Amino acid sequence: MSAASCLLTEDQFLCCICQDVFTDPVTVPCGHNFCKTCITEHWDINVPNQCPNCKEVFNTRPELQVNTFISEMAAQFRQSAQQKASSSSSSSSEQQVSKPAEVPCDVCTGTKLKALKSCLVCLESYCETHLEPHLTRPGLKRHQLIDPVENLEGRMCTKHDKLLELFCKTDLMCVCMLCHVSYHKTHDVVPLKEGHEGKKAELGKTEAEIQQMIQKRRLKIQEIKHSVELSDKDADREIVEAVQVFTALKESVERSQAELIDTIKEKQSETEKQAEGFIKELEQEISELKKRSTEVEQLSQSQDHLHVLKSFTSLNAAPPTKDWTEVSVRPPKYEGTVRSAVDQLEEMLSEQMKKAELKRVQRSAVDVTLDPDTANPKLILSNDGKQVQHGDVKNNIPNNPERFDTCNLVLAKQSFSSGRFYYEVQVKGKTHWNLGVAKESINRKGRITPNIQSGYWTVWLKNQNEYEALASPNVSLSLKSRPEKVGVFVDYEEGLVSFYDVDAAARIYSFTGCSFTEKLYPYFCPCTNNGGKNSAPLIISPVNQTE
Repeated sequence: MSAASCLLTEDQFLCCICQDVFTDPVTVPCGHNFCKTCITEHWDINVPNQCPNCKEVFNTRPELQVNTFISEMAAQFRQSAQQKASSSSSSSSEQQVSKPAEVPCDVCTGTKLKALKSCLVCLESYCETHLEPHLTRPGLKRHQLIDPVENLEGRMCTKHDKLLELFCKTDLMCVCMLCHVSYHKTHDVVPLKEGHEGKKAELGKTEAEIQQMIQKRRLKIQEIKHSVELSDKDADREIVEAVQVFTALKESVERSQAELIDTIKEKQSETEKQAEGFIKELEQEISELKKRSTEVEQLSQSQDHLHVLKSFTSLNAAPPTKDWTEVSVRPPKYEGTVRSAVDQLEEMLSEQMKKAELKRVQRSAVDVTLDPDTANPKLILSNDGKQVQHGDVKNNIPNNPERFDTCNLVLAKQSFSSGRFYYEVQVKGKTHWNLGVAKESINRKGRITPNIQSGYWTVWLKNQNEYEALASPNVSLSLKSRPEKVGVFVDYEEGLVSFYDVDAAARIYSFTGCSFTEKLYPYFCPCTNNGGKNSAPLIISPVNQTE
């Protein structure tokens, strides 16, 4: 049998339907041979009971029995071909041996060589030697070869044992020809290649979106790292300032303690000196009294009648002395001394904290300039945009939407919608002024009441020394000194607007719990010049860090 099979060619053992060596070959009444599965599926899909070769039609579907002779011949041919391929593969170089991550050849016995291609018809992968029949033999040339892949069985339909060569766009799944006819007949079904191209385009879009997401997250990482760096710098700066404050406090405590001890000792010393004076004076009187006592005793013992009578008048009375009845030494009082020292420390610490707070907000200083397009026509702005004052003459300028047409107001060019910012304005020499921030959507036409309900967060000098925060209702402010330079600080996310007397390093007022949802603009109102009494300008000043 083996010798006979060597005289036969591969074409004699090929099924004309699958173009592969027979598997379970059967013979139909016209004499042609096919794989049992191939002819059965052919009759199920195409013209029933017709021979694919000669086109002869049978009245009834023939009962198919496996042709054992042809089956044995095909098996002998397949075994011979595998032995030949195995023999030739033994001469392949070691460099072609399959590595763990590579797809091995399914035909090689013993040492598996690296597969170069996989066949979607045969469902096997082939090395260079075993691939040769698919490149040279006419029947095998029509098979579909792809780059080597594992699990070729996964490319077969589990229901019909046919190749998955179609894609159902309706159900988003790969199907075989029988699935298309049976279950997906009315669906949008396309070849795998077309489905692949469509999904590849979607994957390209998905990949671009993923790359964009990756880029955004990398930027977010940089942003977070930058925030951490700023936080580290802030922490270091806060530590330095805290050390300075507490060092100054410690020195002040030690100095106050020394001064307190010196004061107590000084009072005690004065008490001791007073007591010593009293004691010395008393001892002198005692000495005089003892001397008189001796003289009196001697006189009383004298037998000289004349001497006794002459001396009696001068010695009978006690020598002149001080009345010590009301004299006493009272311990000094220290109660007020300690309280006064503590009060001084508290005042000193308060001053240090005020300076530290102002210094902290001054680190958020920004450059601010006035926007002439928003200025009321009666306002006069300097060329550098740093000063504004009220004039009596109305300038002939366009009444654009941004301009305040009635109230003497002007906004800055700069706007802020996040973070912190701070600027300082000189108000020296003015009898009226109004400063703060305003949201972008404020009304700029007609009479305006600049309070928080209308989108303004401001403090103003109402009349000479009367200050108010324009809240709702307004809050009267009691200031220890008349500010000559006012600092304005905003923390957008915190919802905080604070005002400071820069020279006194004192906070004037804070709006807290604000909800900002749009851009904020620095806001300036020099008020009317009041016949020249309020002609001094508002001046945006450079920020000098508080020492």
